[in-house]
Amino acid sequence: MNLYENLDHFIRYLTSERGASPHTIDAYNRDIVEFVGFLEDTSAMIPERKHLETYIGFLREKGKKTRSIVRAISALRSFFNFLLIDGKITKSPLEDIEIPKYVPPIPEVLSEEEMLELIRLPEGSKTSLRDRTILELLYATGLRVSELIKLKKGDVNLEAGFLIASGKRSKERVVPLGTYSRDSLKIYLETEKLKGSFIFPNKKGGMLTRQAIWKIIRKYATKMKKNHISPHTIRHTFATHLLEGGADLRSVQILLGHEDISTTQIYTHVDSKRLKEIHRKYHPRG
Repeated sequence: MNLYENLDHFIRYLTSERGASPHTIDAYNRDIVEFVGFLEDTSAMIPERKHLETYIGFLREKGKKTRSIVRAISALRSFFNFLLIDGKITKSPLEDIEIPKYVPPIPEVLSEEEMLELIRLPEGSKTSLRDRTILELLYATGLRVSELIKLKKGDVNLEAGFLIASGKRSKERVVPLGTYSRDSLKIYLETEKLKGSFIFPNKKGGMLTRQAIWKIIRKYATKMKKNHISPHTIRHTFATHLLEGGADLRSVQILLGHEDISTTQIYTHVDSKRLKEIHRKYHPRG
């Protein structure tokens, strides 16, 4: 069996039938190609469980982190399930493989005071109003950078106080705007003479790049002497502050645009912290 040939079929399946993103396809292709290359060194035609177990050990020896190993196994599992359905194999070699448990790190967040300081920093330049609006909007909505740069004028309803975000796989969701973000956006749109349809266009009226948003945030983060601040830090801060304020995990999942609540569960440490504080404050033996 030619695994490379079947990999081509699998990639076409991911693209045409599953609608997988280019990022996912590249990652899956890279992980599977690496495994097939490893398998060729064993002279095996059809992968068996022992080959997968040896491969996992090989990845560990290479210094691969658990997250990367879990991602590689996930890619291989999808590939072998595809071959199974297609009748190319009769049993997946990953059927009984124990997958290493990946525990995602607790995301770093800013305090309310730090977040407000960051938002207030843009001033005195031609881009100050735009930059402040970007920071205000990211904090108020928890948008991904990819969602922010795609925002168009028609995606925002200032009167009703919401915007339409186009998330992963072009799935749209309604995101409410708070008073501050709505006012900030209103002033920005009324003041700036924007070219094209994008709310935050580049000089030619096209879409800003992700790198441009990173540079804007890094510029003000440096002034705070907090070089670790990234767009994702603000997204984590948005979610954490909601939970600390009493929001439930399901609501935060919807606002963040997570398909699976297990992705949102990285924030459950916030719930635990808040519950401990409530217990300590109100229980007679706290």
